[in-house]
Amino acid sequence: MAEKRDYYEVLGIRKGAGDDEIKKAYRACAKKYHPDLHPGDKECEEKMKEVNEAYEILSDKDKKARYDQFGHAGVDPSYGGGAGGGSPFGQGIDLDDIFSSFFGGFGGRRSNNANAPMRGGDVESSIYISFEEAAKGCKKTINYNCISTCGECHGTGAQAGTQPKTCSACGGSGKVTINQRTPFGVVQTQRACDACHGKGKIIDNPCKKCGGTGKQRKNKSVDVTIPAGIKDQQILNVGGRGNAGTNGGPAGDLHVYINVRPHPVFERRGDDVWCDMPITFAQASLGAEVVVPTLDGKVTYSVHEGTQPGDVFKLKGKGIQHLNGRGKGDQYVRITVEIPKNLNSKQKDIIKQFESATGDKNYAQRKNFFDKIKKMFND
Repeated sequence: MAEKRDYYEVLGIRKGAGDDEIKKAYRACAKKYHPDLHPGDKECEEKMKEVNEAYEILSDKDKKARYDQFGHAGVDPSYGGGAGGGSPFGQGIDLDDIFSSFFGGFGGRRSNNANAPMRGGDVESSIYISFEEAAKGCKKTINYNCISTCGECHGTGAQAGTQPKTCSACGGSGKVTINQRTPFGVVQTQRACDACHGKGKIIDNPCKKCGGTGKQRKNKSVDVTIPAGIKDQQILNVGGRGNAGTNGGPAGDLHVYINVRPHPVFERRGDDVWCDMPITFAQASLGAEVVVPTLDGKVTYSVHEGTQPGDVFKLKGKGIQHLNGRGKGDQYVRITVEIPKNLNSKQKDIIKQFESATGDKNYAQRKNFFDKIKKMFND
């Protein structure tokens, strides 16, 4: 196995960096290696995969904590399983394991009848998608772990060809009534049946595949449609894909946490998209036709004469689809004017000539500023 680089080293940040620093480093690396900016460059493509992997781990609080403590072994089972053997979201959390003893899973309270149908518990998973996939929508396959009905005994817990029998001690209720004499009279209490351990049935020949539980933990996959306009950290509910129910009860749900990777060029604000657009001094001064990137492809825009740094123009309807609704947000483009560097002598002379031929009247903001300064000191 090829030795993996340290994830902090991949992003070029200090160990233990915070969320903002990690996100900023990812954006910088994405701008440097993104395949769209380097078409056909295999080296940049591999670098970008490495950057995406590092960001996926370090941007997740739980994964980052395990990585900080155990290194790659804490987040990658192929490195020996680590602590926990992988992501609790990527592999699935069995919430029913925690709550079932109190509430019978997320499906409601446990019935007093041991044979009553009970809804299965919910499970969780997570997925990372690109900025574009969140904006446009996509289809993804989710892999997760859940508790399923045993395929060998079909949930009975008994070997094939046999059936569980009703517990004679409790009559199948799973509970027995205890009468206790007290100075105040006879007090009745209920407790789980010792003979069947509260199940209401006794299995003489347990299924070898599931050990008589009637259920097995399995890895499953499901294809889900992620709607256009979904936001980072939103939860997509997939009904009936959680843990199997008991006694014919319905299965729980699968909750998919959506993680959207930052984009090297675009930033999302609500359903609007923002980006910075660098233009030259000449383009800003004289006006020009410029090519602007959008989520729908490239468009041309006429920058007006005398455009200032920080000016913002809007491209209507070029933002993100409204989630579960019609219409789109807008795209806002903020102008930055790039000043050229490393000029030669001829270029410097031309600029000096231009400066000499230009008066303060051509610089409205500069003139206004110095007028204020002059008034301030004259007072």
